[in-house]
Amino acid sequence: MPKATGEYALPVSAFFGVVKPSGPSSMAVINDLKNLVARSKIFVAEDQLEKSKGKKISKRGKNDVKIGQGGTLDPLADGVLVVGVGKATKKLNQFLECVKEYRTTCLLGCETDSYDSEGARVRTAPWKHITKEMVESTLEKFRGEIQQVPPIFSALKMDGRPLYEYARKGIPLPRPIEARKTTVHSLELVEWKDTHEYRWPSKSLSSEEKTALKTATGSNELEDAPEEEGIPPVFVLTMRVSSGTYVRSIVHDLAHALGSAGHVVTLSRTRQGRFALTETEEGDRRCLPWEVFEKAADEQAGEDGWRPWEREILANMETLDNA
Repeated sequence: MPKATGEYALPVSAFFGVVKPSGPSSMAVINDLKNLVARSKIFVAEDQLEKSKGKKISKRGKNDVKIGQGGTLDPLADGVLVVGVGKATKKLNQFLECVKEYRTTCLLGCETDSYDSEGARVRTAPWKHITKEMVESTLEKFRGEIQQVPPIFSALKMDGRPLYEYARKGIPLPRPIEARKTTVHSLELVEWKDTHEYRWPSKSLSSEEKTALKTATGSNELEDAPEEEGIPPVFVLTMRVSSGTYVRSIVHDLAHALGSAGHVVTLSRTRQGRFALTETEEGDRRCLPWEVFEKAADEQAGEDGWRPWEREILANMETLDNA
């Protein structure tokens, strides 16, 4: 149940966790939340709420409530998204540097430009030789402190230009993408499925797009192998990793180490610092299902003056005083 509002000097600056759904971008989720929190007395003084009645909530208005997130998730990904409101936005860096946990599904036999199912097919490779035991034994190479090359389809910049621009426009990279040191605290195979619903993307790179990617990366390893009949298996990994780790790159590199190709078809962030989908450690914070906010616009305040979604935030938020 929500804490008594007397425990807080409203309005507050606070963190809370939401369960981002797969599909929308992190920014789209934040913009939807801003339309709610900017009209709530949890975060905005009541006299300000009176002045803003009937006014449109702007995305970057100087006088609007500040809201941000502590680590972007790709549109494909779902799971923990830490939200900061008010002065808490200045403390979101702690969630960029913290340990994170993920659950991801890899589909074998096909590599995509983005390393996930949102991208286009780059090449196909043999997969029938791979067994569950092979995957389990190969995982050891990816545990501990490793060197990881980020995917070219990422927002990292080189000489002021996002890496994905080089790939899309066929601009040669000024230099190879630098490997980054990262730590994989744990990495486990938790499921192996021969029967499943996943399929390779139908979209393939055109010859021009493939040439552009080859030009950008300087790679000639983009040719298809003869396709094997049947449906390749998928396997599910769980991992606990340091900040800056690319799950897509782990899956991509693991598939290469297995003598094949592979890409991510599902990705869930199950923990970000103390915010988690399942509360298993002391001090864990519950994340609010996105359904709580989807129906918020039609909700009315109860006798206590709070709407249902506001009660959920009051019960689960972390103010700067108790962070």
